[in-house]
Amino acid sequence: MGYDAPFAGLKVVDISQGVSGPYAGMLMAQYGAEVVKVEPLDGEWGRFISRDYDNHSAFSVSANLGKRSVALDLKTEEGKEVLRKLLDGADVFIENFRPGVTERLGFSYDEVKKICPRAIYLSISGFGNGGPLRERPAMDPVLQAFCGLMSVNEGNDSIPHRIGVVICDMATALYAFQALSTALYARRDEVNGCLIETNLMQGAACLGVIRMMMVHLEKGAYVVGRVPAGVLEASDGYITILIDRDAKFPELCDLLGLREMGANPKYATNAQRVEHEAEIMPEILAAFRRQTCAELSAKLTEARILHERVNSYVEFLDHPQVRETGLVSWIDHAGVGRVPLPNVPGLQPFEAVGSKAHSPAIGQHSREILGSLGYSIDEINDMTQRKITLA
Repeated sequence: MGYDAPFAGLKVVDISQGVSGPYAGMLMAQYGAEVVKVEPLDGEWGRFISRDYDNHSAFSVSANLGKRSVALDLKTEEGKEVLRKLLDGADVFIENFRPGVTERLGFSYDEVKKICPRAIYLSISGFGNGGPLRERPAMDPVLQAFCGLMSVNEGNDSIPHRIGVVICDMATALYAFQALSTALYARRDEVNGCLIETNLMQGAACLGVIRMMMVHLEKGAYVVGRVPAGVLEASDGYITILIDRDAKFPELCDLLGLREMGANPKYATNAQRVEHEAEIMPEILAAFRRQTCAELSAKLTEARILHERVNSYVEFLDHPQVRETGLVSWIDHAGVGRVPLPNVPGLQPFEAVGSKAHSPAIGQHSREILGSLGYSIDEINDMTQRKITLA
């Protein structure tokens, strides 16, 4: 144990698929736990949800770094028996199937508790284990729509748009990892483990609490926070700005050649500018379009006005700030190629941690794991032939 591996010595059995559960399990692995990923013989669906790179995808690589994989058919009694043996002595069990699926497989919280009473059981669903939407299939785009996130991401076309990252899944994964970490800390003084239930709906709601509260307080009306603010078009790209203090508005107007507007007393406070947004923004927008991103950024930087050019991911990864701070490690991943991995806070860079920077192939460690559970070579070969495992 230690700061580089505070969860060393802990055993995690992860049967989850996709993003939310697997990413929480990946963080457990990065912080030192031994994480065994249990997946179907044809691989979990996160491997194939986007472009397939030799049975890997950007989803599965990111969410399974540092784990070992055993492939099992959990619809067979023999596959279930292997999972029961894996669970013996486990500290954490992770699942994220629709409500009722894991119970039908025979691995409900009550059943797992019989095998390993001290295990923390993490269950992640889409809409929760109750309510009228309990059985609904759920993925990130669905939750972005349901939880209001899309409604506050309206484009110039007046259509609500999805945010182009799996933000509900990632938020849920991070909240789940937080809950696991605190539960493991509390378990020092407890005899038994506990059940942690969360869902994508909860993760999305917690993530959006500030905007949710603002909209509620305004009785559903559109909330204008600051003026001027937002993404503005320059002559060769886009820049986002935020006038966070009233004194900065005249400075912005000066550098845009709009000194008269900046000196107008009816625009002195943000409340006044919100009221007169329709008068202010057309002139601001026109002034931005007359200059390049580089010209605007130089002036805004000198005036210490909050702003940044809207970068693509390619531009972000190549930015000197990213390179010089060591934010990202570049890893050569089998079957995929060279990939960027943002380093996990508080830990060594991925480029320095060996196997923790790689995601396993389907069943890559089946033979090794089954052998550690007492299965003979002949038994493993027989199970492989009968498609109980992939080894």
